[in-house]
Amino acid sequence: MSAYNELHFQYKERSDLATELILANKELAFQYEEKAKRAAELVIANVELMFQSNEKEKRASELVIANNELNFQNREKEKRASELVIAKNELDFQNEQKEKRASELIIANNELIFQNKEKEKRAVELIIANRELAFQKLEKNIREAELAIANKKLIFKTQEREIRTAELNIANRDLKIAEDKQKRYIIGLEEMMFITSHKVRQPIANILGFSQVLDQSINSPDDIKRCVAHIKESAIILDTLTRELNAYICKLGQRDDFKEE
Repeated sequence: MSAYNELHFQYKERSDLATELILANKELAFQYEEKAKRAAELVIANVELMFQSNEKEKRASELVIANNELNFQNREKEKRASELVIAKNELDFQNEQKEKRASELIIANNELIFQNKEKEKRAVELIIANRELAFQKLEKNIREAELAIANKKLIFKTQEREIRTAELNIANRDLKIAEDKQKRYIIGLEEMMFITSHKVRQPIANILGFSQVLDQSINSPDDIKRCVAHIKESAIILDTLTRELNAYICKLGQRDDFKEE
Protein backbone atom coordinates (compact mmCIF):
# COMPACT_ATOMS: atom_id res chain seq x y z
CA MET A 1 0.00 0.00 0.00
CA SER A 2 2.83 2.37 0.69
CA ALA A 3 4.41 1.65 -2.73
CA TYR A 4 1.12 2.46 -4.40
CA ASN A 5 0.91 5.74 -2.53
CA GLU A 6 4.48 6.55 -3.48
CA LEU A 7 3.73 5.93 -7.19
CA HIS A 8 0.55 7.96 -6.94
CA PHE A 9 2.45 10.80 -5.31
CA GLN A 10 5.16 10.72 -8.01
CA TYR A 11 2.52 10.74 -10.76
CA LYS A 12 0.84 13.75 -9.18
CA GLU A 13 4.16 15.56 -8.91
CA ARG A 14 4.87 14.88 -12.60
CA SER A 15 1.36 16.13 -13.55
CA ASP A 16 1.86 19.33 -11.60
CA LEU A 17 5.26 19.82 -13.22
CA ALA A 18 3.76 19.32 -16.70
CA THR A 19 1.02 21.82 -15.90
CA GLU A 20 3.61 24.38 -14.78
CA LEU A 21 5.60 23.80 -17.98
CA ILE A 22 2.49 24.38 -20.10
CA LEU A 23 1.73 27.62 -18.23
CA ALA A 24 5.36 28.73 -18.64
CA ASN A 25 5.22 28.04 -22.40
CA LYS A 26 2.01 30.06 -22.71
CA GLU A 27 3.61 32.93 -20.77
CA LEU A 28 6.68 32.84 -23.07
CA ALA A 29 4.44 32.81 -26.16
CA PHE A 30 2.48 35.79 -24.81
CA GLN A 31 5.71 37.69 -24.08
CA TYR A 32 6.99 36.94 -27.61
CA GLU A 33 3.77 38.32 -29.13
CA GLU A 34 4.06 41.47 -26.99
CA LYS A 35 7.66 41.95 -28.16
CA ALA A 36 6.57 41.55 -31.79
CA LYS A 37 3.82 44.16 -31.34
CA ARG A 38 6.26 46.53 -29.61
CA ALA A 39 8.73 46.08 -32.54
CA ALA A 40 5.98 46.88 -35.07
CA GLU A 41 5.03 50.01 -33.10
CA LEU A 42 8.70 51.10 -33.03
CA VAL A 43 8.95 50.65 -36.83
CA ILE A 44 5.85 52.83 -37.36
CA ALA A 45 7.21 55.46 -34.95
CA ASN A 46 10.57 55.51 -36.79
CA VAL A 47 8.80 55.98 -40.14
CA GLU A 48 6.78 58.87 -38.69
CA LEU A 49 9.94 60.49 -37.26
CA MET A 50 11.71 60.20 -40.63
CA PHE A 51 8.72 61.80 -42.37
CA GLN A 52 8.64 64.66 -39.85
CA SER A 53 12.39 65.20 -40.29
CA ASN A 54 11.98 65.43 -44.08
CA GLU A 55 9.14 67.93 -43.65
CA LYS A 56 11.32 70.07 -41.36
CA GLU A 57 14.15 70.05 -43.91
CA LYS A 58 11.75 71.11 -46.69
CA ARG A 59 10.39 73.93 -44.50
CA ALA A 60 13.96 75.07 -43.73
CA SER A 61 14.83 75.12 -47.46
CA GLU A 62 11.72 77.16 -48.26
CA LEU A 63 12.56 79.63 -45.49
CA VAL A 64 16.11 80.01 -46.83
CA ILE A 65 14.75 80.77 -50.32
CA ALA A 66 12.29 83.30 -48.89
CA ASN A 67 15.07 85.00 -46.88
CA ASN A 68 17.27 85.24 -49.98
CA GLU A 69 14.40 86.83 -51.91
CA LEU A 70 13.81 89.36 -49.12
CA ASN A 71 17.53 90.20 -48.98
CA PHE A 72 17.54 90.76 -52.75
CA GLN A 73 14.53 93.07 -52.48
CA ASN A 74 16.18 95.02 -49.65
CA ARG A 75 19.30 95.50 -51.76
CA GLU A 76 17.15 96.71 -54.65
CA LYS A 77 15.43 99.18 -52.31
CA GLU A 78 18.79 100.48 -51.12
CA LYS A 79 19.94 100.93 -54.73
CA ARG A 80 16.74 102.80 -55.58
CA ALA A 81 17.18 104.99 -52.48
CA SER A 82 20.77 105.80 -53.57
CA GLU A 83 19.51 106.73 -57.03
CA LEU A 84 16.89 109.00 -55.47
CA VAL A 85 19.56 110.72 -53.35
CA ILE A 86 21.73 111.27 -56.44
CA ALA A 87 18.74 112.66 -58.34
CA LYS A 88 17.94 115.02 -55.46
CA ASN A 89 21.54 116.25 -55.38
CA GLU A 90 21.36 116.84 -59.13
CA LEU A 91 18.16 118.85 -58.73
CA ASP A 92 19.73 120.91 -55.93
CA PHE A 93 22.74 121.60 -58.15
CA GLN A 94 20.49 122.70 -61.00
CA ASN A 95 18.57 125.02 -58.67
CA GLU A 96 21.82 126.58 -57.51
CA GLN A 97 22.91 127.08 -61.12
CA LYS A 98 19.55 128.66 -61.91
CA GLU A 99 19.92 131.05 -58.97
CA LYS A 100 23.42 131.98 -60.11
CA ARG A 101 22.15 132.64 -63.65
CA ALA A 102 19.32 134.79 -62.20
CA SER A 103 21.91 136.80 -60.26
CA GLU A 104 23.90 137.26 -63.46
CA LEU A 105 20.76 138.44 -65.25
CA ILE A 106 20.11 140.99 -62.52
CA ILE A 107 23.68 142.22 -62.81
CA ALA A 108 23.29 142.40 -66.59
CA ASN A 109 20.08 144.39 -66.26
CA ASN A 110 21.75 146.80 -63.86
CA GLU A 111 24.58 147.13 -66.36
CA LEU A 112 22.11 148.01 -69.12
CA ILE A 113 20.50 150.65 -66.90
CA PHE A 114 23.91 152.13 -66.17
CA GLN A 115 24.74 152.17 -69.88
CA ASN A 116 21.50 153.98 -70.69
CA LYS A 117 22.34 156.64 -68.13
CA GLU A 118 25.80 157.01 -69.61
CA LYS A 119 24.26 157.29 -73.07
CA GLU A 120 22.02 160.15 -71.94
CA LYS A 121 24.98 161.99 -70.39
CA ARG A 122 26.99 161.72 -73.58
CA ALA A 123 24.18 162.80 -75.88
CA VAL A 124 25.86 166.20 -76.32
CA GLU A 125 28.97 164.59 -77.76
CA LEU A 126 27.38 163.45 -81.04
CA ILE A 127 30.33 161.97 -82.90
CA ILE A 128 31.82 160.17 -79.96
CA ALA A 129 28.34 159.31 -78.65
CA ASN A 130 27.29 157.81 -82.03
CA ARG A 131 30.36 155.61 -82.14
CA GLU A 132 29.80 154.67 -78.52
CA LEU A 133 26.14 154.01 -79.15
CA ALA A 134 26.94 151.82 -82.15
CA PHE A 135 29.38 149.85 -80.06
CA GLN A 136 26.91 149.57 -77.20
CA LYS A 137 24.17 148.51 -79.59
CA LEU A 138 26.37 145.74 -80.87
CA GLU A 139 27.18 144.65 -77.32
CA LYS A 140 23.51 144.83 -76.42
CA ASN A 141 22.53 142.59 -79.31
CA ILE A 142 25.14 140.08 -78.28
CA ARG A 143 23.94 140.19 -74.67
CA GLU A 144 20.30 139.81 -75.77
CA ALA A 145 21.25 136.80 -77.86
CA GLU A 146 23.06 135.35 -74.86
CA LEU A 147 20.04 136.05 -72.66
CA ALA A 148 17.74 134.34 -75.17
CA ILE A 149 20.02 131.30 -75.24
CA ALA A 150 20.18 131.30 -71.44
CA ASN A 151 16.38 131.45 -71.22
CA LYS A 152 16.06 128.51 -73.62
CA LYS A 153 18.54 126.52 -71.51
CA LEU A 154 16.59 127.32 -68.35
CA ILE A 155 13.34 126.22 -70.00
CA PHE A 156 15.00 122.98 -71.17
CA LYS A 157 16.43 122.28 -67.70
CA THR A 158 13.04 122.98 -66.13
CA GLN A 159 11.39 120.52 -68.49
CA GLU A 160 14.10 117.94 -67.75
CA ARG A 161 13.51 118.39 -64.03
CA GLU A 162 9.75 117.88 -64.47
CA ILE A 163 10.37 114.74 -66.52
CA ARG A 164 12.77 113.40 -63.88
CA THR A 165 10.23 114.13 -61.13
CA ALA A 166 7.51 112.28 -63.06
CA GLU A 167 9.84 109.31 -63.60
CA LEU A 168 10.67 109.20 -59.88
CA ASN A 169 6.97 109.28 -58.98
CA ILE A 170 6.28 106.40 -61.39
CA ALA A 171 9.22 104.43 -59.99
CA ASN A 172 7.99 104.93 -56.41
CA ARG A 173 4.50 103.81 -57.40
CA ASP A 174 5.82 100.70 -59.16
CA LEU A 175 7.97 99.90 -56.12
CA LYS A 176 4.98 100.17 -53.78
CA ILE A 177 2.88 97.94 -56.09
CA ALA A 178 5.68 95.34 -56.23
CA GLU A 179 5.97 95.32 -52.42
CA ASP A 180 2.20 94.84 -52.02
CA LYS A 181 2.23 91.99 -54.57
CA GLN A 182 5.14 90.32 -52.76
CA LYS A 183 3.35 90.53 -49.39
CA ARG A 184 0.16 88.99 -50.81
CA TYR A 185 2.17 86.27 -52.56
CA ILE A 186 3.98 85.37 -49.31
CA ILE A 187 0.62 85.16 -47.50
CA GLY A 188 -0.63 82.79 -50.20
CA LEU A 189 2.46 80.60 -49.84
CA GLU A 190 2.02 80.48 -46.06
CA GLU A 191 -1.57 79.31 -46.51
CA MET A 192 -0.39 76.59 -48.92
CA MET A 193 2.29 75.50 -46.40
CA PHE A 194 -0.36 75.34 -43.64
CA ILE A 195 -2.65 73.12 -45.77
CA THR A 196 0.26 70.83 -46.71
CA SER A 197 1.69 70.46 -43.19
CA HIS A 198 -1.58 70.16 -41.21
CA LYS A 199 -4.16 68.54 -43.50
CA VAL A 200 -2.33 66.46 -46.08
CA ARG A 201 -0.01 64.77 -43.56
CA GLN A 202 -2.83 63.16 -41.53
CA PRO A 203 -4.26 60.86 -44.29
CA ILE A 204 -0.70 60.03 -45.41
CA ALA A 205 0.16 58.98 -41.85
CA ASN A 206 -3.03 56.90 -41.69
CA ILE A 207 -2.20 55.13 -44.97
CA LEU A 208 1.36 54.40 -43.76
CA GLY A 209 0.08 53.13 -40.41
CA PHE A 210 -2.53 50.80 -41.90
CA SER A 211 -0.01 49.61 -44.47
CA GLN A 212 2.33 48.61 -41.64
CA VAL A 213 -0.55 46.76 -39.98
CA LEU A 214 -1.25 44.88 -43.23
CA ASP A 215 2.42 43.86 -43.37
CA GLN A 216 1.95 42.07 -40.03
CA SER A 217 0.45 38.60 -39.75
CA ILE A 218 -3.33 39.24 -39.81
CA ASN A 219 -5.37 36.03 -39.93
CA SER A 220 -8.84 37.57 -39.82
CA PRO A 221 -10.38 38.64 -43.17
CA ASP A 222 -12.49 41.16 -41.28
CA ASP A 223 -9.34 42.85 -39.99
CA ILE A 224 -7.96 43.00 -43.53
CA LYS A 225 -11.23 44.50 -44.82
CA ARG A 226 -11.24 47.11 -42.05
CA CYS A 227 -7.62 48.09 -42.79
CA VAL A 228 -8.34 48.31 -46.53
CA ALA A 229 -11.46 50.41 -45.82
CA HIS A 230 -9.46 52.78 -43.60
CA ILE A 231 -6.73 53.05 -46.26
CA LYS A 232 -9.35 53.75 -48.94
CA GLU A 233 -10.99 56.40 -46.75
CA SER A 234 -7.62 58.07 -46.09
CA ALA A 235 -6.79 57.96 -49.83
CA ILE A 236 -10.13 59.64 -50.65
CA ILE A 237 -9.43 62.34 -48.05
CA LEU A 238 -5.92 62.83 -49.47
CA ASP A 239 -7.34 63.05 -53.03
CA THR A 240 -9.89 65.67 -51.89
CA LEU A 241 -7.23 67.73 -50.11
CA THR A 242 -4.96 67.46 -53.19
CA ARG A 243 -7.77 68.73 -55.43
CA GLU A 244 -8.45 71.59 -53.01
CA LEU A 245 -4.75 72.46 -52.94
CA ASN A 246 -4.55 72.41 -56.76
CA ALA A 247 -7.65 74.59 -56.99
CA TYR A 248 -6.14 77.00 -54.48
CA ILE A 249 -2.87 77.14 -56.47
CA CYS A 250 -4.81 77.81 -59.71
CA LYS A 251 -6.85 80.48 -57.97
CA LEU A 252 -3.66 82.03 -56.59
CA GLY A 253 -2.10 82.08 -60.08
CA GLN A 254 -5.24 83.59 -61.65
CA ARG A 255 -5.40 86.56 -59.27
CA ASP A 256 -4.98 89.92 -60.91
CA ASP A 257 -2.57 90.86 -58.11
CA PHE A 258 0.03 88.34 -59.34
CA LYS A 259 -0.40 88.88 -63.09
CA GLU A 260 2.08 91.02 -64.92
CA GLU A 261 0.78 94.38 -65.95
